Amino acid sequence: MLRRFRDLPIRGKLLAMVLVPLAVVLPLLGVILLAWASLAFDRLLITKVQADLAVANGYFERVLGEVGSSAATVAESHALQQALARRPADELVPLLQRFKAREGLDFINLRRDDGSLVATDYALAPEGGGSPAWRARAGSERQGSVEVLEPGALSQLAPALLPRVDVPLVPTRNAAPTERAQEDRAMVVLASAPVITPDGQRLGHVQAGVLLNRNLAFIDHINRIVYPDGSLPFGSQGTATLFLDDVRISTNVRLFGADSTNRAIGTRVSQTVRDAVLGNGSTWLDRAFVVSDWYVSGYQPLVDGGGQRVGMLYVGFLEQPFTWLKWGTLAAIGVVFFAVMIAAAGVSLRGARGIFRPIEQMAQTMQRVEGGEMAARVGHVRSNDEVGQLAGHLDHLLDAIAEKTRALERWNAELDAKVAERTRALEAAQQQLLRSEKLAAVGQLTASIAHEVNNPIAVIQGNLDLARELLGEDAQRVHGELRLVDEQVERMRLIVTQLLQFARPNEFAGYVDNVDTREVLEGCLVLVAHLLSRTQIALVRDFRATRQPALNRNELQQVIVNLLVNAIHAMPDGGTLSLATRDAGDDTVEIDVADTGAGLPPDILAELFQPFVTHKKDGTGLGLWISRSIVERYGGDIRAADRPEGGAVFTVVLRLDSKPR
Repeated sequence: MLRRFRDLPIRGKLLAMVLVPLAVVLPLLGVILLAWASLAFDRLLITKVQADLAVANGYFERVLGEVGSSAATVAESHALQQALARRPADELVPLLQRFKAREGLDFINLRRDDGSLVATDYALAPEGGGSPAWRARAGSERQGSVEVLEPGALSQLAPALLPRVDVPLVPTRNAAPTERAQEDRAMVVLASAPVITPDGQRLGHVQAGVLLNRNLAFIDHINRIVYPDGSLPFGSQGTATLFLDDVRISTNVRLFGADSTNRAIGTRVSQTVRDAVLGNGSTWLDRAFVVSDWYVSGYQPLVDGGGQRVGMLYVGFLEQPFTWLKWGTLAAIGVVFFAVMIAAAGVSLRGARGIFRPIEQMAQTMQRVEGGEMAARVGHVRSNDEVGQLAGHLDHLLDAIAEKTRALERWNAELDAKVAERTRALEAAQQQLLRSEKLAAVGQLTASIAHEVNNPIAVIQGNLDLARELLGEDAQRVHGELRLVDEQVERMRLIVTQLLQFARPNEFAGYVDNVDTREVLEGCLVLVAHLLSRTQIALVRDFRATRQPALNRNELQQVIVNLLVNAIHAMPDGGTLSLATRDAGDDTVEIDVADTGAGLPPDILAELFQPFVTHKKDGTGLGLWISRSIVERYGGDIRAADRPEGGAVFTVVLRLDSKPR
């Protein structure tokens, strides 16, 4: 695909570059925009139903408080206490009926302190009558709570309410399977308050409540509070429902006209919502299928006084009008986006035409020049932008072809010269490699040569000593010459010894022991103290190593002294000599010898550890070479580097478990 694109003419490429983003990228961005707008719209609906559920729950909590306040008001009334003080208590029933009517309650009763009934709002209780199911809560609550009563319990409290309790179950789509045919339990708002005389004597407690089954006035009032007339646009309708378990016992679903018999009482919530709200105790805020249509819904669990989830409070509004609004809005956005895309395509095509037409003219001109028509030119183009300027530059370029050809010939000659120069450099490098190989061969011959040189050195030294003895006091006349001969003989012996040490290191290897690097360095400083005393070199110590590497002490001392002497010679005008030790890695110790001298240029650093390489007037070029060979015998190494702040640093790496090799 990419190869076919590369083969297209400039006209095709420009059209593709213009149309592909408009036909692919912009529609993709449009889809993303529409998806985001749809998600934001849905989130807005969920936020609204969440606020609606909070309003409904606030009103429901206020009803609980009002029932609790009503029970407390009745319990604290003077008339009730007077009626309880008189015997027989015939006035209790009419009094409770007046309280029920005044407070807007569905039932009210009076209980003894042990929870047994004394009187209800319809009759006095028989002797020994009681309600064990409520005894544990009698007199313990002044705040209303939601409770579920079995049929027998409600028949004792308010038999007149029983016709409102039974709710036949209506088969409902998506509801959880059940074998029940009807719901015969009662959901009530129940509150109790103790009856206490002014002297602190408890006479019993008042229990009051409101039945929620088929309480249409209550649920309609919640719906009017949450969804007042005109609060929902586009014909959407708000609903509110109370559930006992998963059964609608009070609802205005389907109540959108004057016919109140069309309420969906007895229908059940979907199993998905039931599991989330009643099973998990969470609040449902999402779309849900309610009886026969989809609603933007909010479900909240209702718990009784014991903390058990016994039902749900629901509010929601019809989703379809908002769905129409959403899709209409998205369609309008899509139409606008498509119109903008078409307009952008027209403008882009016009701009592309102004680019590829001059380019096509230039291509045709080049084809004519290649065909031998050297006088061919692009001529005037209508475009005055960079492409038009390029066409003019092409005409000037064609006029300068001959001159550029001559320039290319000159550059070709220069390139040939550079190739020859690089060839000579390569030959020089090859010669240097041959010299290095020869030096390696010389190193192998040094051992045999050293043995042969030792004998004449011994003869010279012996004869020199004999000459001193024979000359006696006359030897003082040539003392300087004899001393110079001694020094040169000693120098020859040192060179031979170093050659032998490199050729046969095992013969010079000493006793291997764990060495304290601090002691060795302090001893080496004593050995070079006479050199330090002649200079203005400051000494810095930083001994941190705690490990003791294994090697011969004398050989390590020889290596360190050699490095110290080199560092002192590198600072003839004074400076700072730094000695440092540290533990490195798992089994090594590092010793740094650093100076502030002239440093190590790259050319010196490259051949620093080669034999016979020296930059001193009287150097042999064997010191660093032999020092490194000594350390390498014990598995270590010597590294050299240039310091950024000036000078050089040599690092001796020693192993803890080394063995001479």
